[in-house]
Amino acid sequence: MNITLLKASIAVASMLVAFAGPALAQGQPAKTGKVCSTATLRGGYGYTSTGTLLPAYFPPSLTFLAGPFAEVGRQTFDGMGNTNAVASLSTNGNINQDVSIYGTYVVNQDCTGSMTLQIPSLQTTVHMDFVIDQHGTGIRALSTDANVVESRDYRKQFNDDR
Repeated sequence: MNITLLKASIAVASMLVAFAGPALAQGQPAKTGKVCSTATLRGGYGYTSTGTLLPAYFPPSLTFLAGPFAEVGRQTFDGMGNTNAVASLSTNGNINQDVSIYGTYVVNQDCTGSMTLQIPSLQTTVHMDFVIDQHGTGIRALSTDANVVESRDYRKQFNDDR
């Protein structure tokens, strides 16, 4: 009977450790003093983006661009809340190269954040929420605008501050 009780106790303890581990890990950045800030994003990042742009997203003169969407570009963050990018876009099969993008961003202590990007050639503003991962070498973002389904994946270039 004691062996059965011992085995049950070990099983329960193992489950507690297994389930408590992820919960403890979520609080780890605050305990170690490692938190994110706007300065966490500094330097150049290559990115890809895919999704769908609905007709209501565009001004009437640009609704022909509505449909499947893909993008590749390079975005630079200055560590002070300003960003700019150059990208190539495919919007509903229409190719746009050397598209200039600029905007602002904020980063929260939990390594989440948001950005607002202006795209003058498409007469549009993009709002995105993001999370910084891989110790600042990656970013995952999602558009928060109505009539847009877009996700982005960023990778730090050269691991430098260019």
